[in-house]
Amino acid sequence: MMRSLWAGVSGLQAHQVAMDVEGNNIANVNTVGFKYSRANFADMLSQTSKIASAPEGGLGGTNAVQVGLGSSVASVSKIFSQGSLEKTDKATDIALSGDGFFTVSADGGKSYKFTRAGDFKFDANGMMVDSNGYVVQGWLRDDKTGKIDTSSTIQGIKVDNSLTMPAQPTSSVRLKANLNSGDHNEKTSPIFAVDNNGNFLTNKGNEKPEDFSALYNENGDAFNLVPGNSFSISVNGSTPEELVYGTDFTTTEDLRTLLANRTGLAVSINEFGKFEVNNTGGAPVSIEITDGTNNNEKFTDMLKSLNIKALQPGQSTYTQAVGAATHGTSIDIMDSLGSKHTLSVSFRKSEGNKWDTMISVPKPGSIEGDPDPNILFGSVSFNPDGSLASVNPSTIRFTGNNGSEPNQIINLDFGKINDFGGLTSFDAETKTAGISQDGYGAGDLVDVAIDPSGVVTGTFSNGKSVGLAKIAVARFTNNEGLMSEGGNIFIQSANSGAAMIGEAGAGGRGTIQSSYLEMSNVDLSRSLTKLIVVQRGFQSNSKTITTSDQMLNTLLQLKN
Repeated sequence: MMRSLWAGVSGLQAHQVAMDVEGNNIANVNTVGFKYSRANFADMLSQTSKIASAPEGGLGGTNAVQVGLGSSVASVSKIFSQGSLEKTDKATDIALSGDGFFTVSADGGKSYKFTRAGDFKFDANGMMVDSNGYVVQGWLRDDKTGKIDTSSTIQGIKVDNSLTMPAQPTSSVRLKANLNSGDHNEKTSPIFAVDNNGNFLTNKGNEKPEDFSALYNENGDAFNLVPGNSFSISVNGSTPEELVYGTDFTTTEDLRTLLANRTGLAVSINEFGKFEVNNTGGAPVSIEITDGTNNNEKFTDMLKSLNIKALQPGQSTYTQAVGAATHGTSIDIMDSLGSKHTLSVSFRKSEGNKWDTMISVPKPGSIEGDPDPNILFGSVSFNPDGSLASVNPSTIRFTGNNGSEPNQIINLDFGKINDFGGLTSFDAETKTAGISQDGYGAGDLVDVAIDPSGVVTGTFSNGKSVGLAKIAVARFTNNEGLMSEGGNIFIQSANSGAAMIGEAGAGGRGTIQSSYLEMSNVDLSRSLTKLIVVQRGFQSNSKTITTSDQMLNTLLQLKN
């Protein structure tokens, strides 16, 4: 009789523990990263009044006679199932999707603690901490190499909110473009002014007058004059005055001056590009042109698609644009101070599959051009299949002349030789498909984000982003062996195994979800149902005690 009393007592005790466990689960139904527990019962030692016997002869065997002495709580298991993820608006709120724990330290990395609660923040010193003030552990970016070495020892993650990214000078300019191998005109190229003596007002990077001079008939067609061809002009029946191209004149301005001087007539060029002779005296004037060719030729056919446009009436010096087989593009490059300089690259078809290049930068910058330090000439050529054959120069030496680092080497990446990845020359539209450079100006830290691998990325005011740190994730052989310390913290125990610290998403570790928090994995409906079961179990065990007491009371009444 006494055994049933004590069995009932043990049942009450076991169910009381189960009630405590479920009460704790329900209390933490909204605790971030909480993992619910489960009480596991086991029966207690049984009292054996008869042992089992084996069959012998014709007699069968008998079972042992044992009476149990109650129940006890064998263990309380922590269930590490995945909790639901809750979306937040905070970049430093992170959740683990899968196995693993965030690693934190309260003593500068001398010992580690572990948590599933990723409600982190940066403190006044820039340290990433949890709600207890424990510092989140990981790997920091090496300022010298610019890389995060995950093979090194973990340390506290720190991001200075006053962090500034220094400027990176341009070291490479990459260009992808097609230069039309055909004959059509697409772009314009500047032609600069000449004075009354036929001299250029500037001769920096421009065509010489002889390269584009032409004469026009009344239909606007250009004559193909070659050295030795001549004009003859007669006024009022006088002896014709012969003017030889290449000897007496080489430019339209030369011819205009000669016509005026030799005839005494007022000669100008009208808005349609035609010579106008102002014959105020009314004397008959005849002009004859001796041409060495059978037919007049369009100037666009003569000089690689150049086509002289109209001059301003009465002007002897002028600036104009001519249609040309050219192409140009530009991009801002950076010096060591982060200052921008516009690098311009233009291409002009010279012959066949060869194009001349002109690379320029505005003052005060220079690129060691000769004679102009702001302009550098070169060339590119192409193979018969349109692939790049050669580039010259392939690098330039840039100096900003503004206090920045001089002699900045910039690689002109126009593509690989015999490849189609950069410059090409097909019979297709001339256009730039892309131009880029690797330099950037200085910038201040404006925001941070965390990617699935745990990299803490800083975004700077210059539009650049860089990985500043990486959050470490630990996993264990036996998660249930971890001991709860409170504050959503677990610590390693003898039965959990050693922490295996590594990168998120590798080695069986879960991935990190930024702007999410892992909710408690407590299932409230399950817990409430469990409460009913525990309550009924407790009531049943109390009934065992009262029934045993009544039976004892009946025995006591036998004396009477």
